[in-house]
Amino acid sequence: MAIDYMFLVSRQGKVRLSKWFVTMATKDKQKIIKDVTALVLARRSRMCNVVEYKDTRIIYRRYASLFFVAAIESLENELLTLELIHRYVEVLDRYFGNVCELDLIFNFHKAYFILDEILIAGEMQESSKKAVLRSGGRGGARVEESDWVLSV
Repeated sequence: MAIDYMFLVSRQGKVRLSKWFVTMATKDKQKIIKDVTALVLARRSRMCNVVEYKDTRIIYRRYASLFFVAAIESLENELLTLELIHRYVEVLDRYFGNVCELDLIFNFHKAYFILDEILIAGEMQESSKKAVLRSGGRGGARVEESDWVLSV
């Protein structure tokens, strides 16, 4: 299963996190984000979570005020991608303790770190929530410890 890109967008259309696993010009990335965001935000809650966009499939899921959006090739498994999105949200929930949009805004580096633990080059690297939390916890502790050392 290969994910081309993944991003989190608020109901207002603000991108909170984006990760690209394919090489693309910045202008093209901005156009894709704009188009896909408009496509996803226009859909009703009872509609299917899979949308065709050009030569990819957009898989999305809404949690509270955030949409988690991932793009896969048309032959990839949509349900596995939905499960991956859910796994990421579960890990974020455990790490932050009921994650909210502000957690991702102010601690975006931790959210990226956790995503990097789960996905490498668009492929699932680690499926164990405990393993991701163990490595994520150590990474967070290192950042906070280094902040403390610098402030002394």
